Amino acid sequence: MDALSEALTTVRMTGAIFFNAEFTAPWGFAAPPAEDTASLLAPGAERLVIYHLVIEGKATARTAGAADLSLEAGDIVVIPHGDAHKVSNGSPSTLADSDALLGKILSGDLSTTRMGGGGEATRFVCGYFGCERHADRLFLAGLPPMIKINVRGDATGEWLERSIRHLVSETNSGRPGGTVLLSKMAEALFIETLRRYMEQLPPEQTGWLAGARDPIVGAALALLHRRPCHPWTVAELAAEVGASRSVIVERFARYLGEPPLTYLARWRLQLAARQIQTTRTTILQVALGVGYESEAAFNRAFRREFGQPPARYRKTFLGNEAGPQPATQRPIHPDGDRMDAG
Repeated sequence: MDALSEALTTVRMTGAIFFNAEFTAPWGFAAPPAEDTASLLAPGAERLVIYHLVIEGKATARTAGAADLSLEAGDIVVIPHGDAHKVSNGSPSTLADSDALLGKILSGDLSTTRMGGGGEATRFVCGYFGCERHADRLFLAGLPPMIKINVRGDATGEWLERSIRHLVSETNSGRPGGTVLLSKMAEALFIETLRRYMEQLPPEQTGWLAGARDPIVGAALALLHRRPCHPWTVAELAAEVGASRSVIVERFARYLGEPPLTYLARWRLQLAARQIQTTRTTILQVALGVGYESEAAFNRAFRREFGQPPARYRKTFLGNEAGPQPATQRPIHPDGDRMDAG
């Protein structure tokens, strides 16, 4: 059982490579917060993860609240929360504003953009990964403002990089299917980056990815995501993963900061919110479909999480494409041996 695969399967995703560059030192560009361009780059995506893959040369990535990252060929820097950031090499007198390149980006033109002072060359491609907001509580949870992973050094990473470089180079050839291939490769590159990041986490690290790597918590998360409507008890969950009740509760608290059934309750409500946003299914059918035994109990839990009842949430969402945000982070249900959804 693989918690990351289960989580990625349940989150709608879209990816793309959107910029191909060769800059010569000194150079630099400033990227605005992803939310400023998300509606243009990835309409419908609630979260936008930006990343830059260095193919040749070197660069430095900077963002508020994080140490500068030195980048070299094969490095991918990921901005998981879409923060404004800068990438440069040397000390340019001015930073290029990525907004000035927006027209080219939106047209899908991946011909090489060249600029800079004529010195050492850096070649890189930029991509994004769009997903739903509840990724914030899954594989995006606990990530720092920037992460850096090198994709060279093994067959998988080198194949991904070569494939992306090939697809970018032939984008303007007119061959059919190129856009879809780039999209799939962008997703694959992001997922491979997450996998490598998980493998490199120190033992004391907490958060969703650290929990997913733990054999007990990871197995439990996979079960909860695979069968969210099952009437789980802590005892049954512990038996399924081969651990005691006390161990599974302790490890969930250590890695995720909440008991397993509280985590499940939140996840069920996220699944319900998606259905309410995207379907005309009745509120009662949504409630029963995510494991609640009555509409009244579902309405109470939904209001605690999102600050309004489900019917009003649906109307609000229809009037606001971004949708309402959860109103609270407090636990939905105290952990007991059984979570009674009704």
